[in-house]
Amino acid sequence: MMEYKGYVGKAEVDDEAEIFHGEVLLTRGVVTFQGRTVNELKKSFRDSVDGYLNFCGEQGIAPEKPFSGKFVLRLNPEAHRRAALAARLEGKSLNAWAAEKINQAASHAA
Repeated sequence: MMEYKGYVGKAEVDDEAEIFHGEVLLTRGVVTFQGRTVNELKKSFRDSVDGYLNFCGEQGIAPEKPFSGKFVLRLNPEAHRRAALAARLEGKSLNAWAAEKINQAASHAA
């Protein structure tokens, strides 16, 4: 993974074409980049992020922004009850409990 201006890129190797290619994650549209070397890939990633931001500015579109840390989670009522109970049994608020569980799960993805 690569990071630039708060945006994250994920790249893979295309053995047949002998290039690296990737995508900027979590943007409004598909933003891709590629390169034959690691340095080309990194430059292409930064250029793609800058191009995305410029395009959004020209079109008057707000680009995706870095995350605020807030999101809404919808659960079925029984899962909500079980989560609230688990949090209470651990002496935590539901928010603190859920944040801890998400952080634990997400640490394996990063």
